[in-house]
Amino acid sequence: MSGIHVTSEIGKLKKVLLHRPGKELLHLTPDSLSRLLFDDIPYLPDAQKEHDAFAKALKANGVEVVYLEDLMAEVIDLSPEIKEEFIEQFMDEAGINSYKYRGLVYKYLKDIKNSKKLVLKTMEGIQLSSIPKINMRTSNTLEDFVNTPDKFIAEPMPNLYFTRDNFASVGEGVDLHHMYSQTRNRECIYAEYIFKYHPDYKDTEKYYDRSYPWSTEGGDLLNINKHVVAIGISQRTMSQAIDQLAKNYFKSPGCKIDTILAFSIPESRAFMHLDTVFTQIDKYTFTYHPGIMDTLQVFEITDGNNPNSFEDLTVKEINDSLDKILETYLKHPVKLIPCAGGDKVAAEREQWNDGSNTLAIAPGVVVVYDRNNVTNEVLKEEGIKVIEIHGAELSRGRGGPRCMSMPLEREDVKW
Repeated sequence: MSGIHVTSEIGKLKKVLLHRPGKELLHLTPDSLSRLLFDDIPYLPDAQKEHDAFAKALKANGVEVVYLEDLMAEVIDLSPEIKEEFIEQFMDEAGINSYKYRGLVYKYLKDIKNSKKLVLKTMEGIQLSSIPKINMRTSNTLEDFVNTPDKFIAEPMPNLYFTRDNFASVGEGVDLHHMYSQTRNRECIYAEYIFKYHPDYKDTEKYYDRSYPWSTEGGDLLNINKHVVAIGISQRTMSQAIDQLAKNYFKSPGCKIDTILAFSIPESRAFMHLDTVFTQIDKYTFTYHPGIMDTLQVFEITDGNNPNSFEDLTVKEINDSLDKILETYLKHPVKLIPCAGGDKVAAEREQWNDGSNTLAIAPGVVVVYDRNNVTNEVLKEEGIKVIEIHGAELSRGRGGPRCMSMPLEREDVKW
C-alpha cells in the first residue's frame, strides 16, 4: 500500500520529508554558485541550526519528520545488489566516464560500510583528493596530470534541502520529476530508488517518470483538492510535461485528478516556481505576489472528447480574475492576500526571500520565514496563525518553508 496521501495544500500535515543541509554546502564556491543555482554561500553551522529549528517546529505541531538520507540508507541496506546498482547509476549521472576513475570511485563508495555515510558522501560531492590510490605526482596518465586534487569528479548537490522539487505527492501517487538543470536532475536519483525499492513506498503509483524528456519540478504543483491541481508553466516546468501529466492522471484508474489549472508565470529567477508567487494558506485563502497579476495566464486542462485516446485533451484559456477562477473550482468565495499587503517595494523585497512561499501545516496555520515581517503581520491580521522560523542562511538558496518540505501524508479537508 502506498505511503503517500496528499489531497490538498492545507490538510493537517501528518508526515513530511526533509533533508538536513550537509557538507554539500561547504563545496559551494564563488565560481560554482551560478552553475549550482545559488546566489550566495550559506554558513553551514547556522544553516543546520535553522533547519533543525524548522524540523523542531514541525514536530512540536504533531508532524512526523523523516529524512531523505535516512530513507535512502534504508534502501541501500536492503541488499548488496541495490547498493551496486545505485553506485553504478550515481557514477553515470555524475559523468564519471574515465575507466580509471570509475573503477576507483566504485571501490571507494562500495567500501563505505555505513549506508547513511555512503548516501551523504554522494550528496556532498567527491573530490579527486578524497579517492585513495590517486597520486597526482607519481601518476603516468595525462588525465591525472591535467586535473588538480581539488577537482570534483562528482559535483555536490547543494539544493537537496529543497525536497519539494524532486517529486510531488498527488493523491496516493507521485510525480517523479525530470528537473530543469542537470545539476538538480541528479538529485532525483534518491527519490527514484525510494519509490522503486523502499518497503513503505515501492507500491506507490508514478504519474511521471525521470525518463520523460520534459522538465517539471515540485514547486510548480499545488494540490487544490482531490480533483484539481494547479501547475505552473515556468522557467522549470515545460508545457509538454504538463500535457503528459494530464494524460497520465486522466488515464490512471487510481487517480482522482480530472482537472489541471496551468498557470503561466514569468520565466525568471525571482519567479522560478508557482509556489514562489502563490500558495494556499487556509480553506479559501491564498497569498500571492502582486507582480504576477499583469502577466498571469490560466488554462484549464481536462480529458478530451475521446476518453479512450491517450492523446486527446481539452485545453481552454480561462479569461477571468484569479479569485473568480479559484472560486469556480473550489465552489466557494476566496480571499487573496497580497505579499506585504500589496506594498510594491516591500512585496518585491519580501517575495525575493519567499514571502509568498508558505507551508500550511493545517488550515489557517502556516510556517514562514521571520524575515518577511511585513507579510507576516498582514497574515496575522487576517486571522492566520503564523509560525515563524529564522532563515538567514537557508534563504540564500532562494527557497522558503514550502520549498524545504515534501508532504507525504496529510489529513483530508472537509470542504
